[in-house]
Amino acid sequence: MNYEIDFLPVGNGDSSGDAIAVRWGEPGNYKVLIYDGGTHESGAELVKHVREHYQSERVDYVVCSHPDNDHASGLSVVLEELEVGALLMHRPWAYSAVIRDYFDDGRITDQSLAERLKKKMRAAHALEELAINREIPIYEPFQGTTFGPFTVLSPEQDWYIHELVPAFEKSPELKQENSMGVDVVGLILGAMRKAGEWIVESWRGEALREDVRTSAENESSVILFADFDGRGALLTGDAGIQALHRAVDYAELKGIHLATQLRFVQVPHHGSRNNVSTSALDRLVGPRKPTDDNVFTKTAFVSAGKESTTHPRKMVTNAFIRRGVKTIATKGWKVWHHEGMPQRAWGPAPTLGFSSEVESWG
Repeated sequence: MNYEIDFLPVGNGDSSGDAIAVRWGEPGNYKVLIYDGGTHESGAELVKHVREHYQSERVDYVVCSHPDNDHASGLSVVLEELEVGALLMHRPWAYSAVIRDYFDDGRITDQSLAERLKKKMRAAHALEELAINREIPIYEPFQGTTFGPFTVLSPEQDWYIHELVPAFEKSPELKQENSMGVDVVGLILGAMRKAGEWIVESWRGEALREDVRTSAENESSVILFADFDGRGALLTGDAGIQALHRAVDYAELKGIHLATQLRFVQVPHHGSRNNVSTSALDRLVGPRKPTDDNVFTKTAFVSAGKESTTHPRKMVTNAFIRRGVKTIATKGWKVWHHEGMPQRAWGPAPTLGFSSEVESWG
């Protein structure tokens, strides 16, 4: 089964987003998946890309990894312009009756909570409404969902409903006595950490931390594994350390050995250091090599704004390189990973090198 994965650039400034297209199969029987659409502009570029390079007016699957605007907005363009077979997205507002009692405000009703979540996640809700109007089937991609060569590794449904959605930054304030198992303080502190001075990092040292956190919205990202006849690819959205460990746990339960099967992986959350750790990457892509032998057995793409000074973090790209993963950032360019697909007149993408200095934790 031949396949190709395209990452399109999102945004012109420091902000980053994801717009990803995947095609697999054989001539005359190709299938197409879109995973996140970035902004409205990058959504239009995705449509153009599918028409020009995939020579198709149909997308079989559209996946919205999580409800942040920089992932959901562009997908509306895809649904409007192309024929879409199915939309896979979470609808947190559908669980208002289940989670209402978790919040401190007694005036909240099931309806008011649902409307609040819809309003705060406008891009995702607009995507849902568009799919309904165009009679596109909608499925919620929870752990264990399978379609084509893809398996959803995270999030697990109970974790999503009872722990993540109540801790969304867009949700009301949680009751103090009911933290739902999510380290809300840790989420805030992790988001507040900023880079200060530079520090030296050697090949044998690794500055990543195990105690960092990302937002509950990010942890809810759909982690999607594809098995292209024994060649694995992993899309991670903005998933964090908790989600990555849970994804590996489930993969191992299903006999999927990510560290050995992966040929391609998306660097989570544009290369943020709050989304990966040494232990998570050891399980996900394999152990660190003792020396730099310049041998790469896997490829990683990271979506990063062209002018971004914070994405990707150098300590994150170092960590992937240590594990034999050739790492490439969009930085305003389209980047293409492919095996067995028709050639394009595209030059080789520049790879990121190992950095002897990385951002300090401040």
